[in-house]
Order: sequence, then structure tokens, then C-alpha cells
Amino acid sequence: MPRPLPVRRRLPRHRAHGGRITPARTSDLVLALLGVVLLGGLALAAAFAAAA
Repeated sequence: MPRPLPVRRRLPRHRAHGGRITPARTSDLVLALLGVVLLGGLALAAAFAAAA
């Protein structure tokens, strides 16, 4: 009876496991920046609401 083929292991993506460093895409950076701006705006609005 033939042996089954071994399951291929996925390549590690984390740097700690020896994976390659993948550069951040521009869209990811833009989304992160928009998230930071949105959170800052919400914090500013909450501060003004608390002061009023």
C-alpha cells in the first residue's frame, strides 16, 4: 500500500520564525493613518463635549 504524500507545511510569515520581511503596502498605511485620525477626532469631540 503506497504511503500518502506528506502534507506541505506553510511557509512562516513572522520574522521571529525566520520568514521574510514583507514591506507594508501603501493602502495599509493609509488605512492606519485614517484610523488614527478618526480616533483623534473622536477623542477631541469627547473632550469638547465634556468641557461644555
